[in-house]
Amino acid sequence: MATIVVQQQSPVRQPTPPPLAPTIPLHQPRPSTPVPNKHLPYCPPGPVPAQSQITPPNSPPLRQVASKPTSLLHPPHDYPKLCNSPPIYGINAQSLAEALEHYASQPLPNPSAVFPWLHGLHPENHIQLAFFVARKKSLRRIPKCFRGITIIKAGGDLTRSRIKGAVAPDEILNLSDSNGHGFLECDPREGFSVRNFHIQAAKMALVSDIVIYGDEDTDHRIIKSIAERTASVQRRWRKELENMGQCPETYHTFVLTVPFEDFERRYPELVAIDSQGKFTDHTLDFVQQERREMCAMSKASEISQGVFQGPTPGASTDPPSTIDDPTYDLYVEASDHASLPDDKLLDAKSSELHDRDDDEPVHLVFPSSGSVLPPSWSYAEVAGILRMCRWLYKLTHATEPVQSTKDKDGDIRMSELTPRSRRVLLHCADGYTETSMLAVAYFMYAEGVSVHEAWIRLHSEKKRNFFAYPSDVALLTAIQDRLLRESPKFIDAKPPSIVAPSWVSKFDGSLPSRILPYMYLGNLNHANNPEMLRLLGIRRILSVGEPVSWSEMEMQSWGRENLLMVDRVQDNGIDELTLEMERCLEFIGRGRSDGTATLVHCRVGVSRSATICIAEVMARLGLSFPRAYCFVRARRLNVIIQPHLKFVYELMKWDEYQQEKRGVPARRELEWATVAREIAAMNKPYARN
Repeated sequence: MATIVVQQQSPVRQPTPPPLAPTIPLHQPRPSTPVPNKHLPYCPPGPVPAQSQITPPNSPPLRQVASKPTSLLHPPHDYPKLCNSPPIYGINAQSLAEALEHYASQPLPNPSAVFPWLHGLHPENHIQLAFFVARKKSLRRIPKCFRGITIIKAGGDLTRSRIKGAVAPDEILNLSDSNGHGFLECDPREGFSVRNFHIQAAKMALVSDIVIYGDEDTDHRIIKSIAERTASVQRRWRKELENMGQCPETYHTFVLTVPFEDFERRYPELVAIDSQGKFTDHTLDFVQQERREMCAMSKASEISQGVFQGPTPGASTDPPSTIDDPTYDLYVEASDHASLPDDKLLDAKSSELHDRDDDEPVHLVFPSSGSVLPPSWSYAEVAGILRMCRWLYKLTHATEPVQSTKDKDGDIRMSELTPRSRRVLLHCADGYTETSMLAVAYFMYAEGVSVHEAWIRLHSEKKRNFFAYPSDVALLTAIQDRLLRESPKFIDAKPPSIVAPSWVSKFDGSLPSRILPYMYLGNLNHANNPEMLRLLGIRRILSVGEPVSWSEMEMQSWGRENLLMVDRVQDNGIDELTLEMERCLEFIGRGRSDGTATLVHCRVGVSRSATICIAEVMARLGLSFPRAYCFVRARRLNVIIQPHLKFVYELMKWDEYQQEKRGVPARRELEWATVAREIAAMNKPYARN
């Protein structure tokens, strides 16, 4: 039996570990959506490949080298010239819409043609250069296979009147130069990274025709100034490249000659934020899409009689609702700032529930997961958790008189009793993080099960995707004897002795993430816990670059045909996964056909394995890359997926391939620079400064 230490001092409450640096980056306007409680794990790159491996292999036959892309903006002979020196051209709404549509249908160049240039190769960054190009200076040349379209909104206010993919001038141009000339120097001068998503908009501007526009509040002189500066910068950049012995393409500057409102009226599908400052449904916003996917994944469901777990009601829940929706009698919100409710407060809430109007639910706050940390456990805190479990059980299993009758003498009889079901929602922003400790504790108490059985049953039977902080695992393990002794399941019997199975010793609170019913995403620690995987219904293991450490007996028990190792793929920004995707998806598909699930893992479970899972979601559900990315990201729970730049680029090429297989014209939903910018903006709140 676990011993609960009674401490004399007041209990020390610790907040749930918060995301780091919650700032809004990259000029991207965001609504006040709660930031999910996730973290960016460290993803060390693999070793530098041998010289023979530096040049990636040729693409498969179905992905032949694309011809040089064409553009409706080049040559610009059909566009009116607004200025001769520097040359600036005018473009109307129809021409811009047609140019953007044409650009979206042009196939992206093969990864080997644009990497490592897209990683960012500053001439003074010797670490980055040594890793990627060594003495091959030719790899540092600007690729000629790109011809993009970059849209700049003069004035830089992107909170309204924003064309899809538009950026602010200072994301592209170096506005701090005394002479006002020069593209922004975006390649990092120091350090090493294969995840420089934040520089891609500036990188693509170097190989793009650039369109300038403003809204009704933008002074025309500002638009003219930005256009002149852009055209001058393009001309100067071309001369610099010629002096370095390169033969650069010629890119042009355009100005939208119609008011934004006219463009918005005629082509609403190309507007990300309208003139009133509202996000449109025509273009995908990653933050909002992740929120929708998160709410869909953690949709409220019953974990025990009358007790539900789910996201805080809002616009993204299905169906959309509010915190005052009378669907539930009681809303219990998990909060870092809450204290454990005492008997007086719970009695008051019981009275509110008894006397309440049916349209007025009762609200209560409870400490969030991860807020009770060792060595601060106290008798008072443990008693408070038990008190809450008993109270919730009484609410959801109570009997109350529902009908009164009079006998022949006129006396009122109140003897007819029937269960009065109370519906309780345990909720938090993402539907699982802050409520997991209370949900698991209550499930243990109400169902009379140990902590390890609660984890498996909540995941497998109740289909709840969640994780718990290691401190919660330790706390619930320590108090499980007491929870079971007081459980209503054992009123007339002694609870069984708890013998933790061997898999529990390897359990840190996280289960593999269920991406699809037949496909899980996890890390190497998950893969090396085969007993736990069996309990989850996982019978196949796909190891991407990281082999499992199993005994020969375990190998034979699972059957070697149920294990697939993808070798020689490091998370280094050099190795490709495209050639392995078909084989991996066929392996996952065989498990789906057999009615079993496959665990896809690498070391951390966020880059190589996440890339394979995104590819499967795209192929199976027919989603574009941006939507599949948000789908998988939401379901990876507290860990943020981090496919590096090259993997993301490969997935955008995979998107083209899937559209070809479906027999539809290939068309990108979002362009490379926009996708990279969105990913950078999503990750910024969690990154260390």
